[in-house]
Amino acid sequence: MEIHTASEGITLARKLENDSAKFYEEIAQKYTRDAETFLSFARDNKKNITQIERAYYGVITDAIEGCYAFNINPDNYTFKTAIPEGASYTDTLNQAAEMEEKIIKFYTDAAEQSKSLMADVPRNFTIVARKRNNRIPQLQSLASKA
Repeated sequence: MEIHTASEGITLARKLENDSAKFYEEIAQKYTRDAETFLSFARDNKKNITQIERAYYGVITDAIEGCYAFNINPDNYTFKTAIPEGASYTDTLNQAAEMEEKIIKFYTDAAEQSKSLMADVPRNFTIVARKRNNRIPQLQSLASKA
C-alpha cells in the first residue's frame, strides 16, 4: 500500500525510528562492550521522531493534509530487526548499517517529494538523514575493531 498523505509519511517515519530504536536496544543488551553507542542511537531515534512530529504539527493544516505529499512504497524501506541466530558481531553491525541506509533513503526520498508542499518537515527529514548518515562510519569502525 502506497503512502500519499503527510500523516502517513509521519507515521512511517515514526515506525522506522521506533523499530530501529528497538533493534539498537536489543544489540546493546547482546553486545555490552559497545552498549552505550547503541543506546545513544536508540535515544537519538526517539529525539528524531519528536523533532519531526513537532515540525509536522507546527505547520499542518487541513489543506496540507488533504494534499498528497508523498508517493512512497513502505516496502522499499523495510528492514529486519531480528538478529539471526548465530550472527556474529560483525554481521550484526553490517545489518545495522544496512538498516541505516534504508532509513536514510526514506528520509531523503520523503524530503524530496514533500519539499514543494511543506518546508519544515522536509528540512527536518534532511537533518535526520544527515545525522543517521553519520552513524554508518561509526558502525563500520566498530566492525573493523571486532
